[in-house]
Amino acid sequence: MRLVLASANPDKAAEISAILSAAVSGLDLVPRPADLADVDETGTTLLENARLKAAAIASATGEAAVADDTGLAVDALEGAPGVYSARFAGEDATYADNVAKMLKELDGIAPDRRTARFETVALVRWPDGREVAATGAVEGVITTAPRGHRGFGYDPIFQPLEGDGRTFAELVPMEKHALSHRGRAFRALAAELAKLH
Repeated sequence: MRLVLASANPDKAAEISAILSAAVSGLDLVPRPADLADVDETGTTLLENARLKAAAIASATGEAAVADDTGLAVDALEGAPGVYSARFAGEDATYADNVAKMLKELDGIAPDRRTARFETVALVRWPDGREVAATGAVEGVITTAPRGHRGFGYDPIFQPLEGDGRTFAELVPMEKHALSHRGRAFRALAAELAKLH
């Protein structure tokens, strides 16, 4: 099976590639063509944004495309930032900007009220409009300070409840993939793809 990766984010692309390659035998995962413009993520749900990205790449390349969208929902912020997670601190926000804004927003919030969940929707879309989608989620808490140097995004401040107390940024990639929203979504997607053959 050959899929074009819709993500232009190198961190996300590497993670998707590692997870999918381990879950789908004989997968040919092709990088997104460098000359394609970014896709405007105008959807109001993770599914809509994943579909927008995959559809744009499938249309541009004439090949099946795989995309995802991920959101961090923080209970004390009434589910924010959600679909705006990557742009929480502004359109051109860096990972550090988003982490700093999150810690500022939660300043003074008791540890037991810092609950959050990561959710990913993973989707493959073919040029003829057929698609397969899957979801993965993980519950956790937002720490009071960043810990760890691995991963990306909110990983230094997200501590999964199922883990051993380490943040995603303190886990090695294989440990993170076993627990993470993205790992779960793409393994579920791989299972759906296997049903097609």
